[in-house]
Amino acid sequence: MSEDARWLAAAAALAGRARPLSRPNPGVGAIVVKEGCVVARGWTQPGGRPHAEAVALAAAGDAARGATLYVTLEPCAHRSLRGPACADIVSAAGLERVVIGVMDPDPRTAGAGLARIRAAGLSAHYLPSDACARSLSGYLLSSRLGRPEVTLKLALSLDGCIALTSGESQWITGAEARAHTHAMRARHDAILVGGGTLRADSPRLDVRLPGLESRSPDRWVLTGGGVPVGWRALSSPEAITTMQGVHHLFVEGGARAATAFLKAGLVDRLLIYRAPVLLGGRPALGDFGLSALAQAHGVWHMTERRQLGRDTLEVYEARKLHEG
Repeated sequence: MSEDARWLAAAAALAGRARPLSRPNPGVGAIVVKEGCVVARGWTQPGGRPHAEAVALAAAGDAARGATLYVTLEPCAHRSLRGPACADIVSAAGLERVVIGVMDPDPRTAGAGLARIRAAGLSAHYLPSDACARSLSGYLLSSRLGRPEVTLKLALSLDGCIALTSGESQWITGAEARAHTHAMRARHDAILVGGGTLRADSPRLDVRLPGLESRSPDRWVLTGGGVPVGWRALSSPEAITTMQGVHHLFVEGGARAATAFLKAGLVDRLLIYRAPVLLGGRPALGDFGLSALAQAHGVWHMTERRQLGRDTLEVYEARKLHEG
């Protein structure tokens, strides 16, 4: 990995601090580097402004002169009522170089930001970065397909069950896995369960990790009926195209909702928390439309596996997402 690629990966990791509070804007990371040392850094602020570049360059001040700015997403080229174009801020900062990991698909920028920076006399480079693209995956998918990126979470026994035959399901996994689930909730704009799960369990679906309580996602339920105060209804998986400002959707339960999203082909990532227990109870999934075993192969790509106390987490991405 080149030096530029390493700094872009660092900016991508930094961008995680913005998510999801930066909505409706994507979470972007920026790092100002001079002579191999970090001068300043920034990420998109809550509500979407200031942008990451503006934060980093304001922190750097005069030290930005002659430095390199690494930013995960092409600086915006359009002015708005909320602030100036980042391409102009970058151009005026006295930088020597700018390195961008992802070009912005927003038609208001879409190459114009990079062109404006170059026109100001700076050395500006687009270096495609997988780390940056992954950090912006929800924004990029939403721009391409008009819907949020969907992560389906399943907490399973070894035999693929999510509850006893009686319906008892608290708790299949241990404290470490549950804490990790809360951390994942904190990274999503919205969380969804099925109507049956809402009626049976009355889940809170908030984030109960110290310091992250403010990052609890908006609560949605897959149902054709009414919803409690503080919840929003989604009539079908396909209706996620109407979820304005949502780049990352976390589907947490139950079996019917999970099956419905898989049947609709709308799951981009799987988080499977597997506990070392056998239940012989209620299966995690129903029939989601496979007519031949061959259709099941080659769909999912494992990207991560880790131990969480006694439990195991496996993360899979749909092959189309990994390759696209």
